[in-house]
Amino acid sequence: MFRFCQPTELLIIVGIVTGLAGEGRSVWRKDSHFSPVSETQMFLYDTFPRDFLWGAGTGAFQVEGSWRKDGKGSSIWDRFSRSELRDTDGTGTSSDSYALLDKDLSALQFLGVTFYQFSISWSRLFPTGVVAAPNEKGLQYYNTLIDSLLYRNIAPVVTLYHWDLPLMLQEKFGGWKNESVIDIFNDYATFCFQTFGDRVKYWITIHNPYLVAWHGYGTGIHAPGERGKIRTVYSVGHNLIKAHARVWHTYKEHFEPYQKGMISIVLGSHWIEPNKLEDELDISKCQKSMERVLGWFAKPIHGDGDYPEELKNEFLFLPHFTEDEKNYIKGTADFFAFSFGPSNFKPPNTLPKMGQNLSLNLREVLNWIKLEYNSPRILIAENGWFTDSHVKTDDTTAVYMMKNFINKVLQAIKYDNIDVFGYTAWSLLDGFEWQHAYNIRRGLFYVDFKSKKKERIPKSSALYYKQIIQENGFFPKDSTPNLQAQFSCDFSWGITDELDQGDLYLWNVTGDGLLHRVEGVKLKTRPAQCTDFVSIKKQLDLLEKMKVTHYRFALDWSLILPNGDLSVVNRQVLRYYRCVISEALKLNIQSMVTLYYPTHTYLGLPGPLLQTGGWLNRSTAHAFQEYAALCFRELGDLVKLWITINEPNQLSNVYKRSSNDTYRAAHNLLLAHAMAWRTYDERYRPSQYGKVSLSLHSDWAEPANPFFESHSKAANRFLQFEIGWFANPIFKTGDYPATMREYITFKNRKGLSYTLLPSFTSEEKQLVKGAADFYALNHFTTRFVIDEPQNGSQHEFNCDIQFLQDITCLSSPSRLAVVPWGMRKVLRWIKKTYGDIDIYITANGIDDPSLDNDELRNYYLDKYIQEVLKGEHMTDSIKIKGYYAFKLTEEKSKPRFGFFTSDSKEKPSVRFYNGLISNNGFPADHSVCGPSSHEKQCSFCLFVSQKKPLIFFACCLFSTLSLLLIFYWNSKCARYKNS
Repeated sequence: MFRFCQPTELLIIVGIVTGLAGEGRSVWRKDSHFSPVSETQMFLYDTFPRDFLWGAGTGAFQVEGSWRKDGKGSSIWDRFSRSELRDTDGTGTSSDSYALLDKDLSALQFLGVTFYQFSISWSRLFPTGVVAAPNEKGLQYYNTLIDSLLYRNIAPVVTLYHWDLPLMLQEKFGGWKNESVIDIFNDYATFCFQTFGDRVKYWITIHNPYLVAWHGYGTGIHAPGERGKIRTVYSVGHNLIKAHARVWHTYKEHFEPYQKGMISIVLGSHWIEPNKLEDELDISKCQKSMERVLGWFAKPIHGDGDYPEELKNEFLFLPHFTEDEKNYIKGTADFFAFSFGPSNFKPPNTLPKMGQNLSLNLREVLNWIKLEYNSPRILIAENGWFTDSHVKTDDTTAVYMMKNFINKVLQAIKYDNIDVFGYTAWSLLDGFEWQHAYNIRRGLFYVDFKSKKKERIPKSSALYYKQIIQENGFFPKDSTPNLQAQFSCDFSWGITDELDQGDLYLWNVTGDGLLHRVEGVKLKTRPAQCTDFVSIKKQLDLLEKMKVTHYRFALDWSLILPNGDLSVVNRQVLRYYRCVISEALKLNIQSMVTLYYPTHTYLGLPGPLLQTGGWLNRSTAHAFQEYAALCFRELGDLVKLWITINEPNQLSNVYKRSSNDTYRAAHNLLLAHAMAWRTYDERYRPSQYGKVSLSLHSDWAEPANPFFESHSKAANRFLQFEIGWFANPIFKTGDYPATMREYITFKNRKGLSYTLLPSFTSEEKQLVKGAADFYALNHFTTRFVIDEPQNGSQHEFNCDIQFLQDITCLSSPSRLAVVPWGMRKVLRWIKKTYGDIDIYITANGIDDPSLDNDELRNYYLDKYIQEVLKGEHMTDSIKIKGYYAFKLTEEKSKPRFGFFTSDSKEKPSVRFYNGLISNNGFPADHSVCGPSSHEKQCSFCLFVSQKKPLIFFACCLFSTLSLLLIFYWNSKCARYKNS
């Protein structure tokens, strides 16, 4: 099943419909304060109306083939494809629907559609285009097709003209440039109504006349390939409109009374967004762009019978409609048939963008149609996307485009009250794709054009579309109802910050950071105090506002040990960190301290260690062990939770010269962590009673295409290469995952990589295995994974995966997808893979661009913490000990992850998180826990740590008095015995 998220596009809902020209510009006037997490903007889980029509479509020239068979005449596309398009032999075979009708019918039945939209090849019925005795073989084919559809309860939706004008009409009359073709087209349409109309209830006169005129007679990239003057283009468009109106009236007057059908014309368009939403000039340009494409044909037919004013003002040579013609043309459509697909966007340099931005937001263009044309009934007559020609059945990108488009239609129906009554997926089969020939594919079914049988093999998009049709919409597959419950009373609520380098200057009168002696003055100095560090108070103020129980921050190794060893220890820095911890304890906030927190921009190693190779040198691991021991000794009496290294599985971003470098650095990082853990376990745990682990970046991986087993394998492979890489040696076997070793070996044998994954000695396995007291994970999003074989000796290539960005997901500016259920899935996976271990979520958060109303962050916190609660309370029974939101303050010019701005301004999310903490989750009755055991213990620890001299003196005094008392008592007893 496909997983659904929330889309990011915003749409202001317009409540008043007037149907006046120009009203569509209201769509672009969006409220700047409109919430990005409004329910009306989310991916909609709902069903379509019960009588909604689901269909698939094709064009005759694209799929029929057999262009010279059974008396068919040539069309303008037969000649154009052979003379103008390279590396193609036209549609001599194509999908060969003419000869393989049964296979098409089976494909339609497989999908479960309610209608099939196809076109009649004009030259197959009448080889010259002029109505005379019809070609019997062609007539038999279309009769059989219609009857076969009806037998299967599939309604035929028949297009009379889908671009394949009989060649004779082009050569004799000049095609659509000549008004004479209007009468000939009407004769052809009349024959079709007479012959097929008793069984056809939906007719389309012309498919996308804009492309016929613009590309056929303007750019020349469509048949007949004329690169004429702009005057010719609009003359052709004029004739197409009149041809449509003529046929519409013919049907209404002579056939509708007893055939009871409906007839329209398919109009296609792009969509466009202004550069600046608040700029009226940009909005006006967008309106003009839409009027030049969609309005060119829609306003005469669905509006007042005339062209848009903008078009008439811009092109003075534009043909004119008489008043009689306007009245004759307006209203000549029983519904608005709309095409929205790649043909309307390509090539982009031929579109009147007017300096604005193309967009694929189908919901917005439907709103524009509603406002401009008085809420017509709408049939989506063509919609879909394309893949490259080499793609066979794994058309994952097309699936996600379909998912987005169809959900936009559903939103338009449910939220905007737009009357969409049907949807046509385009196209049923792979076929000839006009100017692209066979270089792209658009079918729901894959066809090997070179094979004899030309089997219709369902692609992922066919399987997905079938699922949507069966469910008549979208149902959530992974989310569960919200849970009303609380976390355990000793649950840790934390906040994470990155490296804390602090303000290490105590006095700085001259600005050089030094202390200066004043001659002739003698002062009594007081003992050093934590308040000497001016930055600590500001930091504590922020922490106090957060109302957290735990604060996770990182030490700076290079500041504490500038030389990388114990030869120089910066005691001032250590005292600063001790002050941060002790002052936080006064607020009943315990610290989770990270020893090493490398980032993309700051590796954090002391200079001498960097110069000797950094983590590529085994000696760095031993240096880290010494550094860790120092920190345990100096700070361990105040710290109960330690993280040795933050996200070592992300350091491949630094050591990426080759995969061998990456794995060597990772190997040394693992050993460094294990040695630090063993040091604590053997020397400090007996007296300090703390716990130690490392934090692993643990995003969930979901197969981008669940219809393909290869994607599921790729997702599992990603988890092993990303998480198992470090977790397996520590929490499971003492060695790297077998999946990882086997896959790298496989790639090496194929010559696709030259990677050597290090081996652990038996001593190293014993050292590493079990070297953690809990699992600490940093989780931010869910990755949608595609199986993509790659060549090269890099860590990211060894895994053979690529990530797909789900365009329907609510995402942050840094493109983090909001997928709450991914949190619970990764927690389950950890428990299943590594056993029933304690888990701390040591970082979870999202970047929100807003400085004063971070609604996205509130939404993210609410949904993700809900999933954490479900993991603890429901059947999962995962031992989750704490949750740390990321992060306390943001940095300038970086993604805005902070609860506070870089200048310490509080955001609304602070209070939102306060509420979750005070309620300890999502209780049904606002019951709260009493003071937690760790707070009581914490207060006692703080008292002991801060009153050490007094306690020592008291203990000495008590011991002395006790000894004196014992001595006195013994002396007295001796005297008593002697007497």
